[in-house]
Amino acid sequence: MILAGDVGGTKTLLGVFERAQPRPTQVRLFRYSTTAYSQFADLLADFVRDLGTPPTIEAVALGVAGPVVGGVARLTNFTWAVDAAEVAAWSGGAPVALLNDLEAMAHSLDVLTPDEMIVLQPGVPQPHGHAALIAAGTGLGQAYLHRVDGRLVPAPSEGGHADFAARSEREWQLVQMLRDTYGRAEVEYVLSGPGLLNLHRFTHGGQSCSSIANVALADQPAAVTAGALAGRCDRCLEALTIFVSAYGAETGNLALRALSTAGVYVGGGIVRHILPAIQAGDAFLQAFLAKAPMEALLTRIPVRLILNAETGLLGAAVHGQSLL
Repeated sequence: MILAGDVGGTKTLLGVFERAQPRPTQVRLFRYSTTAYSQFADLLADFVRDLGTPPTIEAVALGVAGPVVGGVARLTNFTWAVDAAEVAAWSGGAPVALLNDLEAMAHSLDVLTPDEMIVLQPGVPQPHGHAALIAAGTGLGQAYLHRVDGRLVPAPSEGGHADFAARSEREWQLVQMLRDTYGRAEVEYVLSGPGLLNLHRFTHGGQSCSSIANVALADQPAAVTAGALAGRCDRCLEALTIFVSAYGAETGNLALRALSTAGVYVGGGIVRHILPAIQAGDAFLQAFLAKAPMEALLTRIPVRLILNAETGLLGAAVHGQSLL
């Protein structure tokens, strides 16, 4: 059996998979609140309890929302560190792979089915080209997929922490607010769940509104989206509109940096919540394409939205299977 994990700043998924080509078969799935545990070892203890009779673990692959250096992954948006050597000892000596969460998610792309994606722009995919992946959730992840010997090989990135580039006077005002608040304006301060709340604060002049009144902090980004899509709050709608446009612009930036002529994929939890806003207008694609003098190149790059909510876990399982 393969133990796969998607370890995020808000939640952690652990799954047990059976080997199957090309897509491992999920046998058990468990969800945990990351912030409820002081260390990963405590979560693993609960996992063993919940699993009951544990199967023999042949390989472990964990996608972690943070950089992996020297066999240790440190969560960017929480206090944990996950150590591959400690996990290997816990598993009884099984091979262990620690991956950046977007690197893990990228391993799922070859095994996703057509109904697990929406084609936003068909483009003209180049069979020998590179690809890229971007995903907004608790943070903003990015990964490159380099074409090596005919196959796409994921490479991690911390591009979500790059500087946010304003494209209008309104966005420049947003940058100034972010600089005043954080000392600098990075992309993740806009394109993430907390980023959407930054946009809400910006469009509401620092005030709250009925959309998020009496709503738990973790649920407020979804509440802002709901208020915008239902037409209950014009300033929530402005926040969501800025978000969608900025998401398209950053996806275009990534497509250019990766020269992703085989396609660019948009995943993460937020894309599924804001899908009506992406599909209803042209804000995302217009911002994606507005990269003179590269519009013609970007028009030919396929853009796909990922609907599968567990691609990080699935990708970790795919990679875990390759360890055997």
